Parts: sequence; C-alpha cells; structure tokens
Amino acid sequence: MCNFETMKKSTIGYIALGLLAGLILGYFMSRPGHEAGAVHDHSMEMVGETLWTCSMHPQVMQPEPGSCPICGMDLIPAEGDEMAMGEAQFSLTENALALADVRTMTVGESAFKAQGLLLSGKIRENERANAVQASYFDGRIENLYINTTGETIRQGQRLATLYSPQLVAAQQELLSAAELKKSQPALYEAVRNKLKSWKLTERQIGEIESSGKVQEYFPVFATVSGTVTEKMVREGDYVKQGQPLFRITNLSTVWAVFDAYENQLRQLEEGQEILITSNAYPNDRVKGTVAFIDPMLDTDSRTVEVRAVLQNKQGLLKPGMFVKGSIASPSATQEGGGITLPASAVLWTGERSVVYVKPLPSQPVFEMREVVLGATFGDGEVQVTDGLLPGEEVVINGTFTVDAAAQLKGKKSMMNLQGKATMTGHEAHGAMAGTGPGDQVAGWPEEVLAGFRKGLDPYFLLKDALVADDLKKGQQYAMRTLEAFRHLDESSLDNRIRDLLAQSRKQLDAIARAETLEELRTHFVALNEHLPELAKRLRPGGKTMYIQQCPMADNNQGAYWLSLDREIRNPYYGDAMLTCGSITDSIN
Repeated sequence: MCNFETMKKSTIGYIALGLLAGLILGYFMSRPGHEAGAVHDHSMEMVGETLWTCSMHPQVMQPEPGSCPICGMDLIPAEGDEMAMGEAQFSLTENALALADVRTMTVGESAFKAQGLLLSGKIRENERANAVQASYFDGRIENLYINTTGETIRQGQRLATLYSPQLVAAQQELLSAAELKKSQPALYEAVRNKLKSWKLTERQIGEIESSGKVQEYFPVFATVSGTVTEKMVREGDYVKQGQPLFRITNLSTVWAVFDAYENQLRQLEEGQEILITSNAYPNDRVKGTVAFIDPMLDTDSRTVEVRAVLQNKQGLLKPGMFVKGSIASPSATQEGGGITLPASAVLWTGERSVVYVKPLPSQPVFEMREVVLGATFGDGEVQVTDGLLPGEEVVINGTFTVDAAAQLKGKKSMMNLQGKATMTGHEAHGAMAGTGPGDQVAGWPEEVLAGFRKGLDPYFLLKDALVADDLKKGQQYAMRTLEAFRHLDESSLDNRIRDLLAQSRKQLDAIARAETLEELRTHFVALNEHLPELAKRLRPGGKTMYIQQCPMADNNQGAYWLSLDREIRNPYYGDAMLTCGSITDSIN
C-alpha cells in the first residue's frame, strides 16, 4: 500500500513538470521571429556559416564536419576570429606554426644604417709592390744566402755569389782600357758603362782598377726590400742574364679583393671608404679606400672584382686571409628606406617580391604584402625601399609554408594577388598532393629540379669526405657538384635563386682548388651560407634533407650544412668533434 501511494505521487509530479515545460516552450515559440520554421532556418544558416578545419592542416576549410582529407583527423570548428579578419588576412594554429618553425622579426632602420653594404673577400699581395730579383749576367751560383721563402730582406742585402766567365773577361777589358784611358777615353768609358749595365757599382769598379786584379766571384745584392715569396734557383745552378732568382713582395701595403654581385654595383664607387675586419682580428677594423672596380664581369660567378689598398706596416694582414668589408653606401640610403630583411623573408616571383607580415602581434594572423627591393647585401640581407614600415613584424623563416597556407585558404599569396574562395577539403587534398611548399608552388621546371638533385648527390659525398678528413675526395666531389650546377638552365629562375647559384658555384670552385683541409672547410662554410636557402627555395623533392649546424665552427660563429641523415656527422671537425651539432630545420 505504501509503495503504491509513493508511485502515484511520483507520477503526478512528472506530469506536472511536463506541463510546466510545455508552457515555457510554448511561450518562447510564440514570441515574434521564433516560429518553428524560423528556428529551423536559423539552425541551417548557422551550419552553413560554420567552417570546419584541421588542427594539423589549417589550410583545410570545409562547410561541414568530417575528416581531414590529408591526415584523416577529425575536423574542428574554425575559430570565430577567422570570420572577423580582413579580406587578405588569415590565421594559423600554434601547432602549425611550431611544426613549420615559423619565426618573425620586427623590422627597423638602424640595421641598414649601421651595416651598409657588406662584402666578403681575401687579402692579396699588392701587385704593384711585387718585384723580381734577376741575374744581370751569366754565371754559376756558388753561394746562395736566401734558402727559404718567407724570409724578409732589405735593399742592398747580399743574396748570392756568382762565378761569371763573362764578367771575368769584362774586368780584363777594364784593366786594359784603364791603361789607355788618356789616349782612348771613349773606349775606357764604354768598358765602364758595360760593367755598370751588369749592376756593378762605382765602388766595385774602382776596387778592380785600383787592385789591378780580376775578381772571379761577384755578389748579387737585393735591389728592393720585402718578403721572399718564391725562390727559383738553387746553389750550383747556371743562370742566364735576366733570369729570375727570387720573387719579392713588399707587404707594407696589401690588397683587399672582394667579389660584388651585379645588383650591388650601383652601391659602389671608387674612392668610397671601406672598413675591413678579418677572422684573425675580429675586433680590429682597418680603414681602406675602394681603389679599383673591375670593368669586366665574370660570366661564371656573375661578379665583379672590387679592390682596396690597405696599409700593413705591422704585417698583421697576411695574403690569403678571409676578410669582410663594410661600406656605408650613400647611393643606397638615397633610394629611400633603410629597412633590411634576411633574404629568407622575401619570395621572388619574377618582377614581384612579397613578404608576410603579422599585423596583430598577439595573434597568429598573417597577410601578404608586396614590397620593392633595393640593394642586396653580402651577408644574405636585402634592402626594402617600399612596402614596409619600421616596427612591423615580418615572417623570416617558414615563409613558403605560410604562403602555401594563404593559397589554400584562398587569400592573397605569392602566385595569386587577387585571392579566391577558400578551398574545400577535396580541393585542398588535390592541392597538397600536387603542390609542395617551394618548388611546385613557384612552378620551377622539372628539368631544373632534376639538375639540382643531380648536383646535391656529390654534395652529400663532399660532406662525407670532410667528415673523413679526405682532401682529395672533397676536391673531386666539389668539382662534380660544380659541373652539375653549371649546366642548370636559369632562364625560368628568379634573381635571388640565380644569385644563390652564382655564389654556390664560386665557393665550389674554391673548394675544388683548395690545397689544404683547413682551406677547403673555410670555403665549405661559405658554400653553406647559400646552399640551404637555395634548397629551400627550389624544394627539389626526393629524400628529406636536414639543415644541421655546428655552433663552434667558423671561429664560434656557427656554420651549417645539409645532410640526408638525422644523425650528426660534423664535417668541420671530423673525428675531433664528430657529433657536435644539431638539426635546425628540414626540407621535405
């Protein structure tokens, strides 16, 4: 009885609650604009406006939930901020930014004004201060007092002693003519002048006359001061009149010789002041003046030789040293705009150059911006004369990935200035299948990519040769890489890629000619200032390449290289520090 009463009360309670809920629902549905049909339509409208995206591939946008056509993950609703962005703006998730290693920098004018035009070069002998010490008469070298190159000599120093039958005969003529000098003064003077032409001094000639004896051995004295850079004879050698004995260089002044690229020439003028630093003395700056700009262009490297004369009284600058020169170029600053960017921030598409800016510093929102470029600097930076303002935040790493996302979201991009409708999952899948960031996005011909891949094969063998400390193989593989790069058809490539190819060819040629492992590795550092960027821009396909870095190489400035293996095998130190380094980026 008790249970029945309890159940009866509960049933009545449920009925009352149901009636109350019905009254409330009826009240709201009877309000204006909330008829049943309107509710249905609004619901459908919301579904139609909501876009669904993938957390790993934010370029995928679909009008309904489902699976990502690229990775198969469940789609999630796009953030509401996406709807409120400007027409050209788009966002990336934090996860996507981390995977693509997207990095930005705030641009300003100070860097350009401080650095100016940067050039890389070498110290070379001042050819105008070179001299050849020759023999002025025939003879046999009895004694040689300079036996090694690198010795410093001074003018008037005895270099060698020669026995000369020709000179013995000339002395006998002098003694005979001396007896007849009153009756035949012309003959006497002719004999004396003959000895003078062989560089005998008045004192030596006078000693022969006063002694009345013929000297069999005659010294050879230095006619200039300097450093012996080449010894061309040995004791016992027979030499002819005019034959070189030594090559002597005066190193109190030296040349700093730089290679300037075509697009840097407008920044250069003879007479400009240049500040020069060397790896040996990085804190010391030597002032020089641009004394010569070669009127001929090297068609292989697309460079022009620029030369400055430097004072070197203390002998700190040695021929062969690598140096960097900085020129405050007035013509560059007059072009309007002192903003510089790493070259990796700029995408070149023939006549147009674009960057991606981050207009909202606190949000991962980006938009494309067309820019006008000025000078290109030797340290891998470019000047922007129009399109950016100081203080704006610009993408400097992962630019291709950001551009690919812009294309797939239908926003303005490198290849599409107008933008188009957002891609559906089906379109995105097709685009991702046929379009990779960098190579196909830019539309590089397959024969160019195949040629670049052909050049990379011996490059990786070159890297392995350095790991094994093998100079000969390193030279051979550098030459093979150089030959492959020389045969690339550059007609379809933009100016930046052509510059990178020219710089790479130049360093590969230097590697092939290197005489020591140390010299080879120095040029390998310079090669890898250009090759990783070139690989990123071309994206040749094939296996994943890893960009690796040793922080201790290049005098603790750090140096890069490309590798097909994740495992670190350091080409700059070999067995000494085989595993020193880390992966900084990858090219898929």
